[in-house]
Amino acid sequence: MTKQTVKTIRKAAVAALVLALGFYFIPLVTTVFIVCGLIDVMRNDQKNAMLFERYFLGNGLFTWLLSPFNLVVDLLCYRNPGVWTLDQFPQEYQREINEVLDVFKACKDEIIADIDANFGGGRRGMYVYQWYGKHKIDSVPEFNKDFTYVKTIAVSVFSGRESTSWHFGPLRLSLRLLYNLIPVKAEIFVQCGSRKNYWHDNPLFIFDDTLFHRSVNEYDGRRYCVFVDIVRPSPFPGLIAGLLAIVSVSVERINSVFYKNWKMIGSAKPKAPVS
Repeated sequence: MTKQTVKTIRKAAVAALVLALGFYFIPLVTTVFIVCGLIDVMRNDQKNAMLFERYFLGNGLFTWLLSPFNLVVDLLCYRNPGVWTLDQFPQEYQREINEVLDVFKACKDEIIADIDANFGGGRRGMYVYQWYGKHKIDSVPEFNKDFTYVKTIAVSVFSGRESTSWHFGPLRLSLRLLYNLIPVKAEIFVQCGSRKNYWHDNPLFIFDDTLFHRSVNEYDGRRYCVFVDIVRPSPFPGLIAGLLAIVSVSVERINSVFYKNWKMIGSAKPKAPVS
């Protein structure tokens, strides 16, 4: 029996104990969470043992716990295809997204040079201009404004041959946009369920990150991807943006778990020397 099998059995035993206690003390609440979790996980197009194990026993645990909230958000928003194209967004969303992407395209060399100067030799990094509406690095003037629909602006950096495992994001109040700054014809891609997007074929990929996904870089060089979170399109955009603002503090704490293996670069201002 492998270590991974033993680990899975141990997790399953703990989960069974927790569920048994839940059904005994708070049966209605426990039932709601199980039903919502099953509805939520079944949105994924590749239903296999790894999907359910990761969702209920692994890194999808936060997504499961937030599933009742996320399903309510679904009722307040337009239909979610999972993987999006830019023309599926309302015109005002498209204008803001293109405004941000045009800056990255125009200033690509300067931005990459700035990242390389600050990133050093880490495995994974996040160079952050805005994080859920909070301003961080101010080196690009065009990003020093409050956008209506774009709430996170960053660049995700992977060193050579660095990849993520399959994982889930926690909240469906926003959608994730990735744009590769240097598309290389190699084994570099993002995959959401059965949809595998190679950056050299299509540098832009927009998706619901609460679905099972991974990012792969099997290339010896660095991979630079623009990393943007967009308010989910809805008949009630102000409400969705307001909910995102309210939960942003909690989301930031949750993300500290999700990004624990990342070097977060969030200020271009030099630190004062220690005396």
